Amino acid sequence: MTYFSHPSAIIDDGCEIGQDTKIWHFSHIMPNCIIGKKCNIGQNVVVSPDVVLGSNVKVQNNVSIYTGVICEDDVFLGPSMVFTNVINPRSAVIRRDEYLKTTVKKGASIGANATIVCGNDIGEYAFIGAGAVVTKEVKPYALVVGNPSRQIGWVSEYGHRLNFDVNGEAICPETKDVYLLINDAVKKK
Repeated sequence: MTYFSHPSAIIDDGCEIGQDTKIWHFSHIMPNCIIGKKCNIGQNVVVSPDVVLGSNVKVQNNVSIYTGVICEDDVFLGPSMVFTNVINPRSAVIRRDEYLKTTVKKGASIGANATIVCGNDIGEYAFIGAGAVVTKEVKPYALVVGNPSRQIGWVSEYGHRLNFDVNGEAICPETKDVYLLINDAVKKK
């Protein structure tokens, strides 16, 4: 075994788990999940069947990742955040064939207690604030907060707020990388 799992963790058959991944107390990795290298799965996490996590994904305590979710490399999932997978759940109606897919793109961060309503993709390096309820697609590098969530700005790949000048350029205060705002979309120069 090239990964660590706490003795209280349950890992079902058919899972692929990458090298140097850590799975902590009372977590359940359900059948046919794919978890990349160097991931950290916190306490009391549920990863439902067929979920895919890229490499270096950080999943904090008490997170539920339901079938239909794909997280690309370097994604951060904050404590107690949750994904949904059915748009109109009813206890008496079986909708297992209606799970909607949600992709969290490379480098995105989702804050504590946020909810991602299924079918709404999260763009590269987007930042979802704590407690936000995401009900529509989030653009790359977007900063969104609130319930329902709304975009209030842009962030760098290092998670710093970007302040664009009149020429549509912003500099990350940590890396000094330059970002361009063109037609309401951000890209790194």
